[in-house]
Amino acid sequence: MSKGAVFPILAGRFRFKLMAKKKEKEVKTNAMRLLDTLRVPYRHYSYECHEFVDARHTAEALGLPAEKMYKTLVTVGAPRQYYVFVIPIGAELSLKKAARAACAKAVAMLPVKEITAVTGYVRGGCTALGMKKKYPTVIDSSAEALPEMVVSGGRLGCQIELNPLDLCRAAEAVFADVTEASAS
Repeated sequence: MSKGAVFPILAGRFRFKLMAKKKEKEVKTNAMRLLDTLRVPYRHYSYECHEFVDARHTAEALGLPAEKMYKTLVTVGAPRQYYVFVIPIGAELSLKKAARAACAKAVAMLPVKEITAVTGYVRGGCTALGMKKKYPTVIDSSAEALPEMVVSGGRLGCQIELNPLDLCRAAEAVFADVTEASAS
């Protein structure tokens, strides 16, 4: 019997076509599709996550060193001017350094309730890759020395590991010192 065989049923009144079983496709995020399009190598990690706790929880869930883990923060400058910053999970964004790196007079953190409307991503699943619109992006200079870094893959429970230079190229970003040491 061939895959596309047609069988007459009930004196030719109905016809059914047997279809080959479709392979289950890996669900890709906008970030992964962008990296695939640019032919950027990356490793995808998935973990069970129903709601965002914090980036340290993500590192523990995946068994990855916290030094490789980076979070994505979105800020707002002049009215409706948005800027994206990728910083280590153990660091805090220096708003003064961030404004200087973005060539803005000042920046403030984007309110959590506006993240989805501005980026297309939810809190905890926000990444610099594949946002609704392209925003100026700055990656903390600490990432330049790393062979690989891990950032959100574009949804809760999804992380991407890639070379920092590849992330910089894919996000059309720049490297700059934008963090202050965390008090924790």
